[in-house]
Amino acid sequence: MSEPIEHFPLRGRIAVVTGGSNGIGAATVRALARAGATLVIGYHQSLERAQALRQELAGEHHTLRIALEEQHSHAAAAEWLAQNFGRVDMLVNSAGFTQRIAHADTDALEPDLFNRILCANVGGTYAVTRALLPLLRQSDSAVVVNVSSVSAFTGLGSNLAYCAAKAGLDTLTMSMARAFGPVRFVCVSPASVDTDFVGGRSRSELERKAAQTPLGRVVVPDDVAQAVLACATHLRTATGARIVIDGGHSL
Repeated sequence: MSEPIEHFPLRGRIAVVTGGSNGIGAATVRALARAGATLVIGYHQSLERAQALRQELAGEHHTLRIALEEQHSHAAAAEWLAQNFGRVDMLVNSAGFTQRIAHADTDALEPDLFNRILCANVGGTYAVTRALLPLLRQSDSAVVVNVSSVSAFTGLGSNLAYCAAKAGLDTLTMSMARAFGPVRFVCVSPASVDTDFVGGRSRSELERKAAQTPLGRVVVPDDVAQAVLACATHLRTATGARIVIDGGHSL
């Protein structure tokens, strides 16, 4: 007997996850695959890690190189997706990078690094979305989920440029939602997540921060992944919205 459709709410759907080989991206890939989607795991340099993730998933899934700062990879990805699927139903922009720099240390945060962090995290996300937008428009219920951060509105984060980038990403999400409906655009906004995304951040540091929040627990990648999944399966009239999933950190 076949499984009830509610067990696989994304069956038949094509989902692309940038930064999909590690951390929040990998957790999202697993969550969407469990929901029945066909996954395209976007990676930058970690092909072996992306392939290992693909092999652990049930069903037929794919890996595809999508580098934030290389527009030719975006065009190549769009062409491959068009040839193989003809549409994209879900795009999760999880790729990004940062460095841990004290906010007062403007000597370390040189303008070139500031611009690179800003352009990768906002400009790269825009460029990927722009390249895939014609394919998203071929879906009958497309959604773009941008992985943002509470840094966008608290001004607290790994460095000044990262905070500015996430604020830009939130505004970009709203603007694109207004311009490109019925494609939906939503951002999910965690605080510190238990990944290796920020170099030098320890588990004990995360636990100390979490102890000061109302929920008192560390946010893990699957918490973010479940929020991303909900944007596709349950929050079907949400667009231009920010979904805060920080355990109460920003309170």
